[in-house]
Amino acid sequence: MNNANTKSKLGTRTNLSEEATRDISAALNSLLADVFSLYLKTKNFHWHMSGPHFRDYHLLLDEQGEQIFAMTDPMAERARKIGGTTLRSIGHIAKLQRIPDNDAEYVDAQDMLAELADDNLRLSAEIRAAHDVCDEYGDVSTASLLEVWLDETERRTWFLFESTRNSNR
Repeated sequence: MNNANTKSKLGTRTNLSEEATRDISAALNSLLADVFSLYLKTKNFHWHMSGPHFRDYHLLLDEQGEQIFAMTDPMAERARKIGGTTLRSIGHIAKLQRIPDNDAEYVDAQDMLAELADDNLRLSAEIRAAHDVCDEYGDVSTASLLEVWLDETERRTWFLFESTRNSNR
């Protein structure tokens, strides 16, 4: 299906320009790929957590995973609301994600938390960049959602950082 045909079948009425729809949707789709990537890594580490602080870290990552996953539907729906399209597959996520996977068979608990802290910090930078795109086009609704997700991401970063602060690394 070509782009014009997709727009005629999936287009949504909006008073944003075509350029705004294109650029904001692209920013949201890249963020969404990062969010799915971070979600799966968080759950991976949750499932493979071990060590003396197992319970606390296991529960922390479960809570954070739920919060991360909760971002996905509103993010994808926002792209659709403004007339764009969104992710369609794991392959599409892989093309857009900027947060790397971790397929290691074993990762130390403190290394897990430090890696997730870095990933959340990177996500916050990407959210800020998407916010800049929204500001450029005057899309206050998307910017408002991004502000909430930024605050949540910064909180996750803080908790993860504090959990590694006194480690023997």
